[in-house]
Amino acid sequence: MNMLLFLFWSSFVIGLSGAMMPGPVLTATVSEVMKRGFIAGPLIVLGHGLLEVGLLALLVTGLGDWLMLPITRAMLGYVGGALLLAMGLHMILTARRAAAEAQAKTESAPMPLHGPVLAGVLTTLSNPYFYVWWGTIGMGYAAISLEHGRSGLVAFYSGHIVSDLAWYSLVAFGVASGRRVCPPRVYKTILHLCGLALIALGVWFIRFGMVQEL
Repeated sequence: MNMLLFLFWSSFVIGLSGAMMPGPVLTATVSEVMKRGFIAGPLIVLGHGLLEVGLLALLVTGLGDWLMLPITRAMLGYVGGALLLAMGLHMILTARRAAAEAQAKTESAPMPLHGPVLAGVLTTLSNPYFYVWWGTIGMGYAAISLEHGRSGLVAFYSGHIVSDLAWYSLVAFGVASGRRVCPPRVYKTILHLCGLALIALGVWFIRFGMVQEL
């Protein structure tokens, strides 16, 4: 149970750190909420999440045996850990700029022509970070989670999607109510904390990779 909780909360932190960075999904959330109200935020996350569920199912059903090989798990641990370290450091160094960009996006954003769920799918597909994340960290987490069966996989994905839902619901509430989502100083502090958490998790991933080679 403790490992399942760790998978959930570590996945939550990593997911939150990614969700908070300005990108296509944030822009779509703001613009759709401006048209349709608060509900557009959770609906965009639904589109985003459905795409991820399909990808995760593909990874597990098609690559499950491959993911369980020690050499594969070691490689994913090293690559995923290195990427987490880089992401954490980058997040800390660019927190000030990211906070300013996020604030600017909440004040003005173009309105896509598609509905919220489809917008969630399309903006996810248009984000290069999505492919990088799932090709490294996501696959690494899937490999680790499979050690604990379906429960581990559910814990991992639940933490990931709950973080998206929590952040974009907050964004939707802020936009719908006409207020700023988060003061820049608080936003920057949260990014710093997420960055440190990513660095710690990166070390843990690399350690996981080393254990697979023993």
